[in-house]
Amino acid sequence: MALYSAAAAVLAGLERGEGGLKSLVYNSGFPHVRQLYALVSETLRYASVLEKLLDGAALLQAEKKLEPQLAKVLVYDLLFGKGLKCGGRWKALARRHRARLEAELARMKVRHKVSRNEDLVAPEKAVSTAGEWARAAWAPCAGSSGGLCLTCQAPAASQIPRYVRVNTLKTCVDDVIDFFKRQGYAYLGKAASVEELKALSGKKFLLDLHLPELLVFPSQTDLHDNLLYTSGHIILQDKASCLPAFLLGPVAGSHVIDACAAPGNKTSHLAAILKNKGQIFAFDVDPKRVATMNTLLTRAGVTGCQLAQQDFLTVDPRDPTYSRVTHILLDPSCSGSGMVTRGPGEEAVPSAERLRALAGFQRRVLNHALSFPALQRLVYSTCSVHQEENEDVVQAVLQEWRSAFRLVSAFPSWPCRGLAAFSGAESCLRASPAETLTNGFFVAVLERCKEGAAAPSSLPAAAKENPQPEGTEPGAAPKKRKKQRMK
Repeated sequence: MALYSAAAAVLAGLERGEGGLKSLVYNSGFPHVRQLYALVSETLRYASVLEKLLDGAALLQAEKKLEPQLAKVLVYDLLFGKGLKCGGRWKALARRHRARLEAELARMKVRHKVSRNEDLVAPEKAVSTAGEWARAAWAPCAGSSGGLCLTCQAPAASQIPRYVRVNTLKTCVDDVIDFFKRQGYAYLGKAASVEELKALSGKKFLLDLHLPELLVFPSQTDLHDNLLYTSGHIILQDKASCLPAFLLGPVAGSHVIDACAAPGNKTSHLAAILKNKGQIFAFDVDPKRVATMNTLLTRAGVTGCQLAQQDFLTVDPRDPTYSRVTHILLDPSCSGSGMVTRGPGEEAVPSAERLRALAGFQRRVLNHALSFPALQRLVYSTCSVHQEENEDVVQAVLQEWRSAFRLVSAFPSWPCRGLAAFSGAESCLRASPAETLTNGFFVAVLERCKEGAAAPSSLPAAAKENPQPEGTEPGAAPKKRKKQRMK
């Protein structure tokens, strides 16, 4: 019942204008935020259909104590989702009316001359209207080298694969692969191209072609109830979101700051790269997001991480606590324009004024991060597609720091590069649904210059400081190793 009640509360908050979908989900206190986000998003997508079903079946008239938002969530999951796997007394209530609801759904499909449930959702609802959720279609604009535009067509959210990061603090890739094979999944080996990821279907999965501890399943795969997820052995994380920690690449024993850390997926990734050896300082100003992050990190087996409910801009770089911080991951607040799903109240195209305000904040926080005296390497990332929040921010800050920091030519094999806003922008990375089958994303890697430094580096710091054996360079499959049994 907790899931359905939480989803109904988010819907009510959206209707009252209390915030956007993402913020309401993360502030809900519900432990499985992605599961909640998915349920609310799909309920909103079918909102107009659900309202007609409720009216036709007279469900709210028959059940006076049933709130409309809860009714929508229950009917969505009953008829279009998983079939009410939880819900207690509300589950029993909805099932009592199942025959009437199914009959009304059948009549609706006849009236609209469609055979599939999804065909009832009008294609013109590709943009949010009057409290209804929509998917925005994103694609590269002509000549933009990875920039995204609402007017083009691209894979919808449902076509982006399900990415699964193996949590090496608790297990290893080989053991996870074996586990899924025992559950009836067919392992197809390492992907050779993005096209192979697009072709995934049924109970098949691949090892990602770029990231060595990332498995790829078909988009419709739901693993929120899987034992590996609930026990923290796997993390459900978009591929683009895995890039920042991977490219920061701190060696075991390093002191690292995750400046805007919640909900904690990148933090847990950093801990796995560090092998829980060293120290992570993770900051977020929102108390509910910090609580969510604490739950996630505990489940993932993260130790050596100090959480702080604090605005990173108020952290003193000269505090002796941070005197050994050599790596910083900075993923600041942004427009979120790269996310392929958004809810009512979340701008698909933010205003010029909003972008200026965000870019100003991003420049301040990046400048602040670079002022930590022992800093050697920093990753700046956003889930925005706008040049103002990405290349323009990096260019402005590098000009202020002049010869102190430089851009690293990060991950040369990655197909999408930064926009040519300034010399060296091609060192940055971009991601998009159309080209990389991920959310829209931007990553820049900055490194402190050494006296007499020549050309920018092209390897993650971990690779330079601790050369990897052949076959484990970025994008290669991990070599077979002694298995660590799942705890």
